[in-house]
Amino acid sequence: MQTVRIAAVIFNSPRGRVKENLDRMEGWVGAAAGEGAAVVCFPEMNITGYGVDPGIRESATSLPGTIADDLCMLAKRHQVVILAGVAEKDVTGSIFASHLVARPEGWGGVYRKLHIAPPEKSTFAAGRRIPIFEAAGIRFGIQLCYDAHFPELSTRMALAGADVIFMPHASPRGTPAEKLDSWLRHLPARAFDNGVFVVACNQTGANGASLTFPGVALAIGPDGRPIATEVSGREGLLLATLDAGLLDSVRGHPMRYFLPHRRQDVYPSDESS
Repeated sequence: MQTVRIAAVIFNSPRGRVKENLDRMEGWVGAAAGEGAAVVCFPEMNITGYGVDPGIRESATSLPGTIADDLCMLAKRHQVVILAGVAEKDVTGSIFASHLVARPEGWGGVYRKLHIAPPEKSTFAAGRRIPIFEAAGIRFGIQLCYDAHFPELSTRMALAGADVIFMPHASPRGTPAEKLDSWLRHLPARAFDNGVFVVACNQTGANGASLTFPGVALAIGPDGRPIATEVSGREGLLLATLDAGLLDSVRGHPMRYFLPHRRQDVYPSDESS
């Protein structure tokens, strides 16, 4: 990978106010680009807002479509890669928690949340693919909130060539300090065990649909150590440089990079994504 500057946005996402959320994204994208960020990651479902009640269908959008077009124009205008979330409705009427990749040169694809949390199961369908994206000189995967609790997903992404895993959240529980404490129990393990960078961000504030989010953003190196944290609980940017030299030092060390020593012969052979 190339050394890359990233921004993780802590964002307030009122439910159903799609145009307003898109309009406010421009200020954060511009601020991130002004700080040299090449990739700007927003929280889970930041455009449509998050919810598990049937009303989320009113905000759900088809992909690709107008929202994807707007994001691609925003990415081109600021010459950055944008990762942003929506409730997606497919042709069958199923609803997915999805995260879009918009590049300056156009549409980059979509990740659909694979692991649906128990309170979400009556609302969201589960994705079935583990895509790896390539942009801004890095290969990366995306996981959404509850996904991060399943270690094998991070391993599959790392085996498929990911250098970075972005983990946007819409997690309403706890204070900022409690949320950071929760993340520091499992997210460093995803980075350390797989030799990848991990970048996480969360929604913040009330969303107008009976949920309030504590914010928080975090970047972790492939050595499992935090690079940067933001725990004010307010909207804001976490900026971090993901240093290719750090990745090389971890992956070049026989006792700090574990994947090459994984016993593939004792695991199922269905590693395809």
